[in-house]
Amino acid sequence: MINVSPTLNVMITAARKAGRSLSRDFGEVEQLQVSIKGPANFVSAADHKAEDIIFKELSKARPGYGFLMEERGEIEGADKTHRWIVDPLDGTTNFLHSNPLFAISIALEREGQLIAGVIYNPASDELFTAEKGKGAFMNDRRLRVASRKTLADSLVTTGIPHRGRANHSRFLQEMGTLMQEVAGIRRSGSAALDLAFVAAGRFDAYWEHGLKPWDIAAGIVMVREAGGLVSDLSGGDKFLESGDILAANTTLHKAFGGLLFTKA
Repeated sequence: MINVSPTLNVMITAARKAGRSLSRDFGEVEQLQVSIKGPANFVSAADHKAEDIIFKELSKARPGYGFLMEERGEIEGADKTHRWIVDPLDGTTNFLHSNPLFAISIALEREGQLIAGVIYNPASDELFTAEKGKGAFMNDRRLRVASRKTLADSLVTTGIPHRGRANHSRFLQEMGTLMQEVAGIRRSGSAALDLAFVAAGRFDAYWEHGLKPWDIAAGIVMVREAGGLVSDLSGGDKFLESGDILAANTTLHKAFGGLLFTKA
């Protein structure tokens, strides 16, 4: 059993409690697929319910901390040095279609620095945790990014811009570049799980544009603590502001950066 700090324990407790709620609702989604109205409203309610649980649990355990949450937005706390960054259901479209790739993502920011992250997929009961300087783990097993060194051996994951999202042409250009260089490209539908899977060595790299802080904050801690490198797509550290991200081991990060980084 890994040595879990009180703060990380608070985050795990909140994630697991919200996970139980999502698991119950996930069991209902398949039945709702056949209804005329469809499951969209139900899934939105499940999302809000999970966020309510997380908000109450974290507020009770650490009164005064601020929040940045997908549904509630920004909530300033009395303690200006700490902020929770929360996505109660990352992978909503997967959830909507009874696809078990979705997760709860909780990160803690202290004085502007990400210091802890929890990503929990209740469908698989895989709990990813990380604290700055203490390593990354999945269900108590230490995580390390994959050690592959060449693009040709790499399995890469990304997010595909869907209907209503901009920059389809940019994505197709990037895909056209990378698909000639790598072993395979995947799309899971959950940015949080993509980053957790990079930390676990299941993917060698992940890139995407236009994300929100709650999509990636916990995963950034995860990849870093597993020995990986995270940047924006200019090679800098403005990923939370820009929403653009590249995560990989140090060797592959440089190789992928050579293909993906925007030129100033």
